[in-house]
Amino acid sequence: MEREPPADVAGRIDTALARRLVATQFPRWAHLPVRPVEPGGWDNRTFHLGDAMTVRLPSGPGYAPQVAKEQRWLPVLAPHLPLEVPVPLALGEPDGAYPFPWSVRRWIDGRTARPDRIHDLTRFAVALAGFLVALQRIDPTGGPVAGAHSAWRGAPLATYDEDTRRAIERLGDRIPTGTVRAIWTAALDAVWAGPPVWFHGDVAMNNLLVRDGRLAAVIDFGCCGVGDPACDVVVSWTLLHGTSRAAFRNALAVDEATWARGRGWALWKALITLDDPDPGRAAEARHTLDQVLDEWTTSH
Repeated sequence: MEREPPADVAGRIDTALARRLVATQFPRWAHLPVRPVEPGGWDNRTFHLGDAMTVRLPSGPGYAPQVAKEQRWLPVLAPHLPLEVPVPLALGEPDGAYPFPWSVRRWIDGRTARPDRIHDLTRFAVALAGFLVALQRIDPTGGPVAGAHSAWRGAPLATYDEDTRRAIERLGDRIPTGTVRAIWTAALDAVWAGPPVWFHGDVAMNNLLVRDGRLAAVIDFGCCGVGDPACDVVVSWTLLHGTSRAAFRNALAVDEATWARGRGWALWKALITLDDPDPGRAAEARHTLDQVLDEWTTSH
């Protein structure tokens, strides 16, 4: 199961905390207003700092190592990528009231990539594939090998086998268990055998920004690393469909095994969040599960 932010930390992250951290550690920015970014994120809480910067605070200990990783690698990756990505400006330190490192970033203008904000979903899909192709072509030497810091994105899908099978048992006749098990087994059997490449790790709607209806930026590289890129294919079932899904797969040149593992990553996340108490997250899980089942049935 994915890590949940501890309430004793996550519940204390607010505008006042962000403002105090900036004022005490970066007094040159103390005069700038601080206000929440909407949506503010789950793994990290994000705040506007003036009009041109953001403050990004990890919500739990599992996310804290991602701060240094992004500080180190975003400047290396950015020159090779065709879209905007976050630019680290400063690295904050823990203090008595907040126990994790944190960061100040340059603000990227744009809106999260909801379907109603995208003018041409197929064009969007091709642009996203082009970004991921460019990312995978970057030299992976010395990059962070997939592991706990990436929530095991980029690692073998079998990492979440127990979680998935437990979710299948829990959901029972609310899902077509035979089909779901067949999809999961096919994903596990499609073992990654290629060389490690860079992956983003969380290609989700909230991490894709659009301007004028077009893909303009990719944010939140907290789960990035070097390993199996199948996790980045999940967007095929969470956001894309039909022609746009086919265009994405073709532009990214996804082989059958990688496609199967990507489908498995999408299935795992949908199953473990289907009963999420947040109605929005539960609805997203149901949508993804329906898309996975429909695409599997059509292609088999």
